[in-house]
Amino acid sequence: MTVSKLVFVPLSYTGWGALEHLIPETEKHSPQKILVVTDPMLEKIGLTKQVTEPLRGAGYDVTLYTGVVPEPPIAVGEKLAEYTRSGGFDMVIGLGGGSALDLAKVASAMAVHEGDVADYLNLSGTKKITKKGLPMILIPTTSGTGSEVTNIAVLSLETTKDVVTHDYLLADAAIVDPVLTVSVPATVTAATGIDALTHAVEAYVSVNASPATDALALQAIRLIAGSLRRAVKNGEDELARTDMSLGSYMAGLAFFNAGVAGVHALAYPLGGQFHIAHGDSNAVLLPYVMGYIRKSCMARMAGILEALGGNSAYLSDEEASLRCVEELVRIVSDVGIPQTLEGFDVPESALESLTADAVKQKRLLARSPMELTEDDIRKIYQSTFDGIVTEPQ
Repeated sequence: MTVSKLVFVPLSYTGWGALEHLIPETEKHSPQKILVVTDPMLEKIGLTKQVTEPLRGAGYDVTLYTGVVPEPPIAVGEKLAEYTRSGGFDMVIGLGGGSALDLAKVASAMAVHEGDVADYLNLSGTKKITKKGLPMILIPTTSGTGSEVTNIAVLSLETTKDVVTHDYLLADAAIVDPVLTVSVPATVTAATGIDALTHAVEAYVSVNASPATDALALQAIRLIAGSLRRAVKNGEDELARTDMSLGSYMAGLAFFNAGVAGVHALAYPLGGQFHIAHGDSNAVLLPYVMGYIRKSCMARMAGILEALGGNSAYLSDEEASLRCVEELVRIVSDVGIPQTLEGFDVPESALESLTADAVKQKRLLARSPMELTEDDIRKIYQSTFDGIVTEPQ
């Protein structure tokens, strides 16, 4: 029997109004100067005040850092690391989507480590994270990345992505309050929602899956499948936003422990080469990757079909897995995300360079239930371009 390790964030608060735990959690660390890393749009719409005003009202010195950009390149991480080191901060709060939360992790870790952020990258770095960074609270404002409960910070390179990863990048507390997601536009709700769904699906079929991650992944799929369309249609639907928020959180826990695989490996080059948002990259690839690897995990896909709201009771695993792929195609279509690479203006001539970069994502590819060769990856990109789900010949 395989023994698997299951790691949770030490403290997590979820549910409508969970932000009330911000001050008590902050007090535990007795900070003098707090850095809040966030997206400039959140400052523009006033959402950051829901965090900064209570903190300042409690007497804390708070600095708002709004240098976050989508799919942050390594240069943005380097700039933030230097800003954090020179600013004398003793606590970091990440507020926003995955980019803001990942950069908050970089700020926390690099405040106590020497060298450049590039030195600590998984694929090319030569240094290791060796100690815990500044105390850190992570507060997501989207329901998608699960970054608040993972130990990974993703950064964009010239044509692909890489990560800084270590358990010291885990937050001291995660506060997951769906109230903060109400103002998220429908397009972002859709992309981040499919991102969360992808986390759960890939965790469930991962070679590192365990009974504990299975429970998290399946419940995440149920919550997301039952609420994403409603959240996209009406962002003020309190129940839909609550279920999406919890589903994303649970998917984050599932994939942090079991890992993600082929969809993410192929998505990273799309973000790196064409600056397609991570959620959209996962969304366009999800049905095609799962369709291609279907025969390696048919029983698992039957379970996913049930969680998506389908009925596999009278179907063979073969039939259920095919129905599962059809349902994945349907949900991506229903929330308005383009279903082909061509729909994102990716030319067919780019498929070779995408393949070359995806092959390098060995950390992710190793978790796939089907070994994906360079030729397999090329065929998946081609099918995603053509809009036709294919299987190995």
